This record gives sequence, structure tokens and C-alpha cells, in this order.
Amino acid sequence: MQRKTLRVLTYNVHSCVGTDRRLDPARIAEVIAGCDADIVGLQELDVGRQRTGAVDQVDAIASFLKMKALFHPAFHRAEEKYGDAILTALPMRTCKVGGLPSIGEPRGAAWTEILVDGTPVHVFNTHLGLRRRERMAQVAALLSSAWLGHPDCRDGNRILMGDFNAIPASPGYRQLARAMDDAWGLAQQRPRATFPSRYPMLRLDHIFLAGDMTAVNAHVVSTPLSRMASDHLPVVAEIELTRGT
Repeated sequence: MQRKTLRVLTYNVHSCVGTDRRLDPARIAEVIAGCDADIVGLQELDVGRQRTGAVDQVDAIASFLKMKALFHPAFHRAEEKYGDAILTALPMRTCKVGGLPSIGEPRGAAWTEILVDGTPVHVFNTHLGLRRRERMAQVAALLSSAWLGHPDCRDGNRILMGDFNAIPASPGYRQLARAMDDAWGLAQQRPRATFPSRYPMLRLDHIFLAGDMTAVNAHVVSTPLSRMASDHLPVVAEIELTRGT
């Protein structure tokens, strides 16, 4: 039996605008690079939006990290896009990008199959809504046969990460935690808050696992740079993937 350790990161980058109100995609990329993650889930990315200088933030960050990206624009108007992305340098196959039930601001998810030493891992990245009723509908959709319960992945290794806008006491989080395992719990470590970045009070950003894997470590990246780069702090999980030989 072989074991492979995989480092996964989720990060709401706030359109690369920091708590100092400065627009700086390179600063976001520097935070991520310092974590040495194999798979990165990002939320709140701007592509071609006038408010952030019409920069393709997905391409800028992916290029800095020398990774490929799968982008899902939850919002798309003319040349302007806004959404979430999965980045990795590992072999990646797009499975699905699409919307989730939403009230007001459109929300969605991205799903890709990533090969880790030949072993498939299905990775899902999302950013849920602000209203409780909306989040419950979105969680139900994610757990359905359209996403995490799809026949192509439901019995395999699955990682779900993102900004869920849900604390652990919320119904949406509890529904997910009944179906999957929070990386913090698997690592047997005390969870840390992720928002707001300067004085974190709420744990809104999560990494959930299912399948033949466990988390051996989890931590929130709280440095002077990360506290400035975005209004959220990144969460990193060290995942041990087991496969028979």
C-alpha cells in the first residue's frame, strides 16, 4: 500500500483587493506560493472587469504559480466575468462547471478530476450565498447526483472546498459534515477562524473530504502578507491519500 500526501488550499481572494484597498494579484499569488499547495481553490476572482483594471486575475495567478486553471464565471456580462477557479500543476480533466440555486448574486461550482500519481481525486470548489435558505438549497444541490453524488465520483475520492459563508453551527455546514469529513476534525486539530482576515472571528472557509483519504494537518495561513492581501485567510490541509498496490 502506498501513501501520497497532497496539500490543498482554499482562499477567497476578494477580487485581489486587500484590506489596505490596494489591487494586487501578485500579492495574492505570493501568499499562495508560500503555501506550496498542489491544488488550489480560489473564490471571488475578476476577469476583464473594469473595476479591477480589466485584468484576467485567473491567468495572472495561474501563470505566477505555473499552474493550469479551471474557471467558472458565476457572473458573466459582455467581457466581464466574476467567479471561482481550481488551479493545479497536476494532470487535470474538467468534469463540470455550472450554477447553483441562487437568490440575488449568482453562485456556482467547478468540478475537476485530478490525477495524483495515477489515482483520481475529484475536486469541487464553490462559493455559497449569504442567505440561510439559499445556502441550504445550494448544499442540497452539491450533494445531489448532479455534483458530489454523481455516479462518476460518488464512490471515489472527493474534496469539496470553498467559502461557504457558513459557520460550523449553521444548518448548511452540518448538512455537509454529515456527508463528508471536515479536514480539521480528521487532523484532530483546533479549527481557526478565517474572516475577517485582520481580526478573524468566523470560520467560513472549509475543506471537506470523502473517500480513501484523511487529513494529517490543517492550518490557517495568518501572516502579515495574508492579513493584508484579502479579507479572508487561506485554509491549507495536508491530505494523505491511500491506494492499494
